[in-house]
Amino acid sequence: MSTPLAIDTTVRLRSGYELPLLGLGVYLNNDAKPACLAALRAGYRHIDSARMYGNEAQVGEAVRESGVPRSQIYITSKIQNDEHGYEKTLAAVDDSLQKLGSEYVDYMLIHSAMSDTPTRLATWRALIDAKKAGKVRSVGVSNYGVKHLEEIRKAGLELPDINQIELQPLNQQKPIVDYCKQHGVFIEAYAPLMRAQWDVPAILEVAKKHNKSPAQVLVRWSLQRGFAPLPKSSDPARVVSNAAVYDFELSAEDVAAIDALDRGKEGTITWNPVDAD
Repeated sequence: MSTPLAIDTTVRLRSGYELPLLGLGVYLNNDAKPACLAALRAGYRHIDSARMYGNEAQVGEAVRESGVPRSQIYITSKIQNDEHGYEKTLAAVDDSLQKLGSEYVDYMLIHSAMSDTPTRLATWRALIDAKKAGKVRSVGVSNYGVKHLEEIRKAGLELPDINQIELQPLNQQKPIVDYCKQHGVFIEAYAPLMRAQWDVPAILEVAKKHNKSPAQVLVRWSLQRGFAPLPKSSDPARVVSNAAVYDFELSAEDVAAIDALDRGKEGTITWNPVDAD
């Protein structure tokens, strides 16, 4: 990748570990290895998987075959909903390590808040203990609303390093983002490419202005807004193209035009269970 303009390529989390801001999402990719290899060869250093995706083993194979040292690659996985609870979570972490063929996972997240408060907190305590045991470097959550983050804070437990949520121009999750910024929880943006629903005049005009694809504009917008976008593609060529975002910069007017597209929850295009009980 060429030298970035106006933005960093990594951020240091509260855990002290780094997070590469551009990651490859492998959701619904039953043959993730080619995309992962293409990503790592193109300069990506972050792969976002989950136990629910069923492709941790393929991610691990790609990491080993890439020629990039494991210490330079950052892997995310997530505890799925039916694995909530202290003992189940610890067992899930061990199973992920086996599937990945790694001694540690860089980031382990709770995939969603879709259980009750005591179970969520037990799950969170298990991840903290897995971190203390050296099996996980940083711990976080996904699809957590303010209510769920407040549960953790009020229980006197350390807050997550990361909250991974749907975040794209039509649904910018401002209340959650504001809370996370206030409390030092870093935001990862899944579905940053709007699942290709980018036939929106403001986005198309900015793309034309910069002679870039809508996907590249959306990734760049997310980076300039201070998020970590996780564009997903199973096509190696698109994986490489999505990362070609460091040779142009959106102007303040470009960013404002895309910011103005926010429709709140009405703009949701994915699962997005941030209001779970």
